[in-house]
Amino acid sequence: MKLYCLSGHPTLPCNVLKFKSTTIMLDCGLDTTSVLQFLPLPLVHSPRLSKLPGWVSKDGTINLEKELKECAGRVFVDSQPEFCLPEKELLDLSTIDVILISNYHCMMALPYITEHTGFTGTVYATEPTLQIGRLLMEELVNFMERVPKAQSATCWKYKEIQRLLPGPLKDAVEVSTWKRCYSMQDVNSALSKVQLVGYSQKVELFGAVQVTPLSSGYSLGSSNWIIQSHYEKVSYVSGSSLLTTHPQPMDQSSLKNSDVLILTGLTQMPTANPDGMLGDFCSNLAMTIRAGGNVLVPCYSSGVIYDLLECLYQFIENANLGSTPFYFISPVANSSLEFSQIFAEWLCHNKQSKVYLPEPPFPHAELIQTNKLKHYPSIHGDFSSEFRQPCVVFTGHPSLRFGDVVHFMELWGKSSLNTIIFTEPDFSYLDALAPYQPLAMKCVYCPIDTRLNFHQVSKLLKEVQPLHVVCPEQYTQPPPAQSHRSDLMLELQPPPMPYRRCSVLGLPFRRRWERIQLLPEVGPVATHLSDISILLSLVHHSAVLKNQPPIVQVLPLKKMRGSAVFFLSLPSQHGITEVKVEETTDGHILHLQAEDTLIQLEEDGTHIVCDDNEPLRTALRDLVLRFLMKL
Repeated sequence: MKLYCLSGHPTLPCNVLKFKSTTIMLDCGLDTTSVLQFLPLPLVHSPRLSKLPGWVSKDGTINLEKELKECAGRVFVDSQPEFCLPEKELLDLSTIDVILISNYHCMMALPYITEHTGFTGTVYATEPTLQIGRLLMEELVNFMERVPKAQSATCWKYKEIQRLLPGPLKDAVEVSTWKRCYSMQDVNSALSKVQLVGYSQKVELFGAVQVTPLSSGYSLGSSNWIIQSHYEKVSYVSGSSLLTTHPQPMDQSSLKNSDVLILTGLTQMPTANPDGMLGDFCSNLAMTIRAGGNVLVPCYSSGVIYDLLECLYQFIENANLGSTPFYFISPVANSSLEFSQIFAEWLCHNKQSKVYLPEPPFPHAELIQTNKLKHYPSIHGDFSSEFRQPCVVFTGHPSLRFGDVVHFMELWGKSSLNTIIFTEPDFSYLDALAPYQPLAMKCVYCPIDTRLNFHQVSKLLKEVQPLHVVCPEQYTQPPPAQSHRSDLMLELQPPPMPYRRCSVLGLPFRRRWERIQLLPEVGPVATHLSDISILLSLVHHSAVLKNQPPIVQVLPLKKMRGSAVFFLSLPSQHGITEVKVEETTDGHILHLQAEDTLIQLEEDGTHIVCDDNEPLRTALRDLVLRFLMKL
C-alpha cells in the first residue's frame, strides 16, 4: 500500500492511495494562495493600478516592465491570476480509478484532473458537496472571465530569472505548475463524472475494496471516508469539526479499529476560538456603522457566511442596527442562499426540526423577506441604483485579487471611517492588502475556522485508536512563528508518518489474510482428509479456488526458448492473426496486438494479461495448456 502526496497545502489536500489493485485519489484541493502574487483585477478602470511602474532589476540587466509592477515596496505579476495545481508528474493520473471528495472546498482542482490527464474513472461526493462545489467553480470562472487579460506573464517563471526577483516572488514554489482558471465547459464535463452518495452508503470498487462516506461535521455534506477490504481498514479524515454549527455532527465511532488513519484539514487558526471571533466580528461591525462608516467582509459564497448571517440576525436588533442595509454580492448569491435552505437532511438536528414546523432552517430567509439582507449578482444593474450607505457588504473573493471586492477596496480604502473584516482563514490578510497600500480604512482580522484543533484531534485519536497515523509534516512540528508551542503539533505514539508535496510513503500495512471463494466443484474434494490439488485464481480482484486442471510439467527455460515459435501456429487456428514475440531474460512475451493481450511464458509460470475479456482469457489459458501438453 502506497500513498502519493500531490499537494503541499495541508487544508487543500490531494493524495493518491494505492490499495489492493485500486488507485484512489483522496480530494483534489486547489491551492489558491498563489493568486496573492498577482495584481487585483478591477471591475472598472483603476487609474491607480494602471499607473504602477514596471519592475527592472537594480543593475538594469533584467527588464520585466510588461510583466511585473511595483506597489508599496512589493512586486506583483500583472496578468490573469494563476493557481498552483496538484502535482501531475509523480504518477500517471490516467490510472486513477476513483476520486473521493470530502467537502466542496477540496474539489476546486477537479476540472484540471478529470479533463486534462486522461482520467476515465468515477468521482464520489455527497449532493451538497456537488451542488455548492459547482457554485464555487461557477463563481470563480465568472470572476475571471468578466475581467479578461490578454497578457500572459511567463518570463518571470524561468528559474534563472525567478531567483533574482525580490521576495516573496523569489520564494514562490512550484510556479511551473501554476495555471489559469478552467472554463465552464471544463466544469460541466468534470461534474458530469460525479456519482452521488449518502452518509454510511457502502460503495463497492471492483470487488476489491469498499468505500463509505461519514459525516465530518464541518460543512454541508462534508465527509470523512472509510476505505476497507475484508481484513484491512483505512480512514481518511479531512476537514472535520466537533463544534455545534449548521451541518450534521461528526460520526466518530465509525473511525474505530483503523489500521491506518490519514489526517488532513485541521484548523488553520489553532489559537483562535470561533465563538470569540464571532463576537469580535459583531462588535467591530457595530462600532464602524455607528461611526458612519461601511463594513466590507471578503468571503466565499457558501460556508461561514451562513453562520455570520445567523449571528447578525440575533445581534442587529440588540445593537440598534435594524435600519442598516446588508448586501450579499456574488454571481451565485441567490443559489447559495436557496441551497442552504433545501438541504435539510444534511443539517444538524435542531435545523432539521425547523423544516417540519415549517420554518426555514436558517434565519437569513427572514432577513431577505424584511429587506434587511439583499443579494445581487454583481455591482452593476439593480445594485448601483439601490445601494445606500452606511452598509455592510459580503462579497468575494477573500484573496482581494478578483471579484466585486476589488471595487469596494478601491471605493472605500481611502477613508478611515470604513472597516474591512477578514473572516476566512485561507489567506494572509497582510498579503491580501499589500497591493492596496497605502490604505486608510481600518482592518480587523477575525478568522473563523471551525475545523479540529490539535487538542480536539488528540482526544479523537485516543478514542478511535488507529494503529498508524499519516499526516502533513506541518502537523508534526510547531508553527514557525511559535516554535515554543509544542501543544500546536501532534505528539503520538507511535509517531505519525509525515508527508510533504511529492512524497511517496509505503504505509505500514501487513496484509495477512484474504477472503477466497470456494467453488461448489471443489467442496466435495475438500471434505476428504487428504492432500488435494486445487487452483487459486485471481479474477476481477476476487480470489477463487477451483479444481486444478491437468498438471503440465513446466519446461526448462532452454526448451521454452526453442518452442515459442511452435506456439505461433496455434493462435491462427483460433482466429488470432497478429502475434508479436519478444524474448526476455526469463522467457518470452507474446503480444496479441488486435486483442491488446499479453502472454508471458516464463520458467516458473505463465501469465495472461487480458483487460476485461474473460472469454478470451479462458480460451487463451486452454490454448496454452494444450500447447504445453503437445510439447
